[in-house]
Amino acid sequence: MITKGLIEKLFQAASIQRWNDHARPTEFAEIDKQAHKMIIAYTIAKFQEEENPGCVNWIHLIEGGIFELLHRVIVTDIKPPIFHKIMKEKGKELNEWVFAQLDDDISPVKGNFKETFLRYFQDSHFAPFEKKILHAAHYLATNWEFQIIYQSNKFLYDIEKTKQEIESQIEYHIDLTGVQKILLHRNIAGFINLCGQLRFQQRWAQTPRIPKTSVLGHMLIVAILSYFCSRELGACAKRMYNNFFASLFHDLPEVLTRDIVSPVKRSIKGLEELIKEYEIIEANNRIFPLIPEKWHSEMQYFMFDEFENKIFQNDSVIKGVSAEDLNTKYNEDRFNPLDGQMLKACDDFAAFLEASFSIKYGIKPEALESAKRNIYQKYRQKHLTIGDMDFIMLFDYFN
Repeated sequence: MITKGLIEKLFQAASIQRWNDHARPTEFAEIDKQAHKMIIAYTIAKFQEEENPGCVNWIHLIEGGIFELLHRVIVTDIKPPIFHKIMKEKGKELNEWVFAQLDDDISPVKGNFKETFLRYFQDSHFAPFEKKILHAAHYLATNWEFQIIYQSNKFLYDIEKTKQEIESQIEYHIDLTGVQKILLHRNIAGFINLCGQLRFQQRWAQTPRIPKTSVLGHMLIVAILSYFCSRELGACAKRMYNNFFASLFHDLPEVLTRDIVSPVKRSIKGLEELIKEYEIIEANNRIFPLIPEKWHSEMQYFMFDEFENKIFQNDSVIKGVSAEDLNTKYNEDRFNPLDGQMLKACDDFAAFLEASFSIKYGIKPEALESAKRNIYQKYRQKHLTIGDMDFIMLFDYFN
């Protein structure tokens, strides 16, 4: 079961400010950094698998990213030197305290989530390669932020030491082919930069709201929600992989079009379809040339018709598969299943949460109250159930 407390903790990452002891030309939220980190981790892991097929356990990679985010939410934004010293000298005690704070929220999650969470932090021999990829992605994402921070903070004491420490950690992971590709190949670096730019695109840009969330952070929230829903459905490994990364990349074309709000998309008949068509053209022209050609089919599977249930069979994509058939007939890796309908529900639920939290904190313009009401009514009327997953239960937590 997905608990209300777990969802609330995920959203706390949108309120954790990074680099808050530096002059910041823009806000840096933890949820954005974690989203960028997971995109970088995907990129590194794809290159590693090209070199050594099957070397990455993708479920461990996805779960490791979620575990590290939850851990970060509990310990908040401690300065890295202090955090590393605490972990070195009191890491076991700190982890036990973190587990205690999360226990009620993670215990009900299906699929041995709690047990795997504990093992991830307690067993140094568990998922070592995936931890290394995430560690490298962490420092590359941190360095991306630091390049912006550095320009405004060259006068600060110890800023050069911070720069040296980040560069040293990146050098430590240079044996990973994926890290080499990101550092040395302009196109891949361009892809990472393009994804990172989504942190500057604020959702609900015309509406006062707290906490503010970017398109980048929103994509990770949807991805994590889809992961937990996949757990509830007993999804096979490939289905879980598809659901997570399709969610993580589902709004990537918005880096080219910006976040066009739903009322505008639906204001004129055919406009939504026109925008979607433009996104596909622009993605093909400006995003796909940045990544290896052999990745294109997977990224198209993630980004185009992303809200359609689909499988891959007889060398072709079959869309419009029922949720029941996905659960009973095609819940096997060989069918490459993707729960587009569920992803759409998670996307809507994330928007519902953005409105709900702002209203809860007292910032409640009519646009937010109306959006929350309309989304809730939509799912109350359709009463969407996929397998044993009743989506209205999630909405009821916050209504």
